[in-house]
Amino acid sequence: MKKHCMNVQSLKRWFMRKGIVMNHKKTFIVGIVGTVVTLLCCATPILVILLGAVGLGAITGYLDYVLLPALVIFLMLAFSSYRQSKKSSSKNDSCCP
Repeated sequence: MKKHCMNVQSLKRWFMRKGIVMNHKKTFIVGIVGTVVTLLCCATPILVILLGAVGLGAITGYLDYVLLPALVIFLMLAFSSYRQSKKSSSKNDSCCP
């Protein structure tokens, strides 16, 4: 069975094959919004109250297994898109007269 190793370069190639253009500003905004929403669900009882209201209160014990990895993924997304936008802006600034 073939192992799939997902890194940034392979992800960029996949996006290019599909014809998807990565916009660093939109990616950064998605990363920040995802981080804020995940932190709200993690740090406040909003999600626990909502799950209890719809009858899924038994799931609340497993929320940390989903929310903490989601938080890490959104933080990595925001950080990498910010870093890429800074790299691309520094390249554009150096060629201008």
